[in-house]
Amino acid sequence: MSHNGPSAESDKRALRRDLIAMRSRLTADDVREYEAALAERAEELPELAGARTVAAYVSVGSEPGTRALLDALRARGARVLLPVLLPDNDLDWGEYGGPDSLTRVRHGGKMALLEPAGVRLGPDAVTAADVVLLPGLAVDARGMRLGRGGGSYDRVLARLERTGAHPALVVLLYDTEVVERVPAQAHDRPVHAVVTPSGVRRFCARM
Repeated sequence: MSHNGPSAESDKRALRRDLIAMRSRLTADDVREYEAALAERAEELPELAGARTVAAYVSVGSEPGTRALLDALRARGARVLLPVLLPDNDLDWGEYGGPDSLTRVRHGGKMALLEPAGVRLGPDAVTAADVVLLPGLAVDARGMRLGRGGGSYDRVLARLERTGAHPALVVLLYDTEVVERVPAQAHDRPVHAVVTPSGVRRFCARM
C-alpha cells in the first residue's frame, strides 16, 4: 500500500544507499558490457521501436549505460530529447545531435552531467514524447520506481499527467535492481515497463 510519512522516506533512503553501493562495485568493463546488452533489449520493446520522439537521458558513472541506445534511436530516425537540469531541479529539454552535441555541466556539488548543448525547448517539450525513458535505482513487481530522490522526474511525471500526455514510461536498470517491493508514496506513479540487460518486463497496460 502506498503511504506518506517519515517511514516511507527513511525506507527509500536506506534502499538507495544499498543500491548505490552495489553499483559502485561495477567496473568500467561491466558497465560497457551491460550497456550494449541494454540497447539490444530496449529495441525489442515495440513502443520504443516505433517511437518518433523519445525523451531519454545520458547515463553517468555506474548507471546502466544509455549512450549506445541514444545512438541507435537517432540512427533509425527517432528524435531524441535529453534533459537539462534547472536550478530548481525541474528539467528543460534539448535535442540530441550525436556525441559531439553533449557538454559536461556540474550543478553545484552534484555529479557532472552530460547535457545537450543546443537550443532549449522548454520543460513542456517532454509532453511530445511517445516514450519517456526514466533513470532509477530499482523497480518492483507493481512497476513502482525508486528514483535518486532529487524530484526532477516526479515533476516530469506530474507535467505529463497535468497536460494529458500518455507516453510509455520505461525505466532502465540492471537485472538485480528488479526487486520485490519498493517503498511507495501517494504521489508515486508506476512505469509501464523495465528494460534490463537480460530482457523486458511489462507491468501495466498503456493508458
